[in-house]
Amino acid sequence: MKIAIMGLGGLGSNISILLAKNRVPSLTIVDFDIVEPSNLNRQHYYVDSLGMFKTDALKLQLLEINPSMDVITIRDRVTEDNVISYFGDYDIICEAFDNPMSKAMLINSLLENRPNVKIVSGSGMAGYESANLIKVHHRFKNLYICGDLHSEAKVGNGLMSPRVSICAGLQAQTILNIIN
Repeated sequence: MKIAIMGLGGLGSNISILLAKNRVPSLTIVDFDIVEPSNLNRQHYYVDSLGMFKTDALKLQLLEINPSMDVITIRDRVTEDNVISYFGDYDIICEAFDNPMSKAMLINSLLENRPNVKIVSGSGMAGYESANLIKVHHRFKNLYICGDLHSEAKVGNGLMSPRVSICAGLQAQTILNIIN
């Protein structure tokens, strides 16, 4: 089964770690960004990862957890022009972008061009509200959205590690449920 995690920030880095700990045999991780100090409060990186590409830093961690795991890295920005060429034969796509326009582009492109692919997405995990509001919402035939579906990151309502981690855990569990 081919699985890709798109976006390796607070969601994607934690989802990837959880899947490695559950012995997923192969994973493609996708991001174009580097690890910065502001990432360390909610993303699964360490101080010695600062300045590294997220794909490279995360691959090292995944292989420490599961040395037999096949980790494929793609260091590129996913766009409407390349999403199907990169991921046309994947079974599960996990969307973990922080940009709403990128989220919408990815989900719409996949639903239109790959109606059988399973999509696991995150939406609504900002702020200090109850963690119990974060749930898995099964939308359409193959779309699962994890989050509270409304809280957005903005001034005074930032992304806090516990809520982001809970959403990442639900996304990882949803992927494991699909696999099994």
